[in-house]
Amino acid sequence: MSVPHRAPAELLNSRRSPLLVFAGQSNRPLAQAICDHLGVPLGRSKTEKFTNDNIIVHYEESLREGDVFIVQTFSNPVSDSIMELMLMIDAAKSASAGRVTAVIPYYSYARSDKKDSPRISIAGRLIADLLQEAGADRILTMTLHAPQVHGFFKVPVDHLSADLVLSEHFRQCVPDAHNGVVLAPDAGSIKRASQIARRLDSGLAMIDKERLSDTEVRPRALIGDVDGKTVFIVDDEISTAGSLVETVNIARSMGAKDVYVAVTHGVYSGPAIQRIAGLDVTQVASTNTVLVPESKVEASNGKLAVLDVAPLFANAITNIHTGASVSTLFT
Repeated sequence: MSVPHRAPAELLNSRRSPLLVFAGQSNRPLAQAICDHLGVPLGRSKTEKFTNDNIIVHYEESLREGDVFIVQTFSNPVSDSIMELMLMIDAAKSASAGRVTAVIPYYSYARSDKKDSPRISIAGRLIADLLQEAGADRILTMTLHAPQVHGFFKVPVDHLSADLVLSEHFRQCVPDAHNGVVLAPDAGSIKRASQIARRLDSGLAMIDKERLSDTEVRPRALIGDVDGKTVFIVDDEISTAGSLVETVNIARSMGAKDVYVAVTHGVYSGPAIQRIAGLDVTQVASTNTVLVPESKVEASNGKLAVLDVAPLFANAITNIHTGASVSTLFT
């Protein structure tokens, strides 16, 4: 019996590239949680640092024609995390991976999105160029500091939002959250605060700030009513918590009853934990885009909470792998 001829394209299209997920060293617990939701094992790879501080990455399984996703968040030490990711991307392309997607839950250099003082680099664009030069075919990230950073990439970018996770967390903490007020700490975060307020069916307020210099910003007024109400402060990230302290103090001075804080990225650098421990808030929550050590949770007087976004990333990876729409995850 003769075998029907099949065109090469048909033969290739009948074989879906295997889904392979690997992780750098910055946030392996999140990568493992993503794999648990996907029902696939976390890929085997090894990263070593030589005595001269150079990094080498080695994959311990075949990547040939695979649909490879590399999870690496840009957290401390940021430069090592970026270098490791670029080496992993380059090694995957050299190993004949079919497609390489860089999964960057926290893109820290997104804060450097414009030239706001003389003789500086727009580092957010530079890092985007380096990742593409390394061979990244696609980027998957969450809550960029500014939407224009999306445009720094010439490859497709899927930009996830943690708004649904934060909104549900507020609802669980405060059953009558609809009677509260979502407070934007500045004009730049008002759009996001408005979206969460709509999800909660709650009120909305904003703190108006004036810039005194390139590095100094001073709160000027609170627009909206928080007197006697539960206040939900939302932002993209907490670094040293200096702005958070100012925002909470203004809300309290205006009569806020209880204050809850939720952000996507809990960086908690420098004096952040000490400031949060002494802050007049009920809770400060962040997602696990950045690994928050248990020691920081304990040092915060029990005020820190960590929310899981692994299911969101797992669903996005599934949709990218199968060619489905990622935007449907937010409707």
